Amino acid sequence: MDERQRGFLDELLTTASPSGFETPATRVWVDYVSAFADDVSVDAYGNAVATVEGSGDADVAFGGHADEIGFIVRAIDDDGFLSLSRIGGSDRTVMRGQHVTVHTDDPVHGVVGQTAIHLRDGDDDPADIEKQSVDVGATSREEAEELVEVGDPVTFSSGVQDLQGDRIAARGMDNRVGIWAAAEGLRRAGERGAEATVHAVATVQEEVGLEGARMVGFDLDPDAFVAVDVTHATDAPGAPGDAVSPVGLGDGPVVARGSTNHSGLVTGVREAADDEDIDVQLQAAGSSTGTDADAVFTARGATPSLNVGLPNRYMHTPVEVVDTADLDATADLLAAVGRRIETFDLGPGF
Repeated sequence: MDERQRGFLDELLTTASPSGFETPATRVWVDYVSAFADDVSVDAYGNAVATVEGSGDADVAFGGHADEIGFIVRAIDDDGFLSLSRIGGSDRTVMRGQHVTVHTDDPVHGVVGQTAIHLRDGDDDPADIEKQSVDVGATSREEAEELVEVGDPVTFSSGVQDLQGDRIAARGMDNRVGIWAAAEGLRRAGERGAEATVHAVATVQEEVGLEGARMVGFDLDPDAFVAVDVTHATDAPGAPGDAVSPVGLGDGPVVARGSTNHSGLVTGVREAADDEDIDVQLQAAGSSTGTDADAVFTARGATPSLNVGLPNRYMHTPVEVVDTADLDATADLLAAVGRRIETFDLGPGF
């Protein structure tokens, strides 16, 4: 990952994009892909598609979701404290004592209150999100309402931190790393002579029901779709080894098998990885992938689809950890798919 590519990743990770409020991050993405795409379009809800036109008959789309989990201001009390609701699968156990930002025209800083240990009755469980409060420093409802409104989005205020080696930590790796890989996969496919038409997609509102992918899957109608999303790395203490397939951080992108994942597309991607000497991991998806692939594969009839996962530790917390070598390998794998998609067997398999 060169300096320009890392700068793109950092800008995505430091730009808030809770579901329903993705525009700032999508704008960063569109600015980046516009330098090499033949066409870029954005629909009414903010789903963005960048295209490199090919001379062949096939077309393939690589898609990540631009949105992240977060919170939304639900109410303001008489003393100026904010009550929140979830946006997506936010975790109440990591909230208290955190810095947050309320995203308005002029961002407002606050903290999620935590009663001091001296005053708590035992080591009680964290309260539900709806019962936790954000302190922005206001002393009355009127003062708070001059700063924020009901319906404003809220995120944790954590930034990007370099760890050892190629590993970095940040809020919202899920799934700005996916749209980074989709954009880079598109660029590399074009530079490496893909004959197929290749699309990169940044969808909206995945965290609240795969909504953007349904829109894009219908409108774009590609011959094949590869969703790029995070998946659980299981190589950290506390990861339940009996819940999901074993996945190691830094061991390469993860190809899902089963359910949504089209067997011919799985085979083609694995063969492309072998040809390019890209290490991949395998993951079982017996019922669904939980990603945009689940929406696209039925959005307009049967669209061969696949989920490729980026290993991620501590998902849906403010300190998600990925290995940038996995991101580079994923972008290279997508580029290889773009070059080979016309050779894949995307039929029913009999």
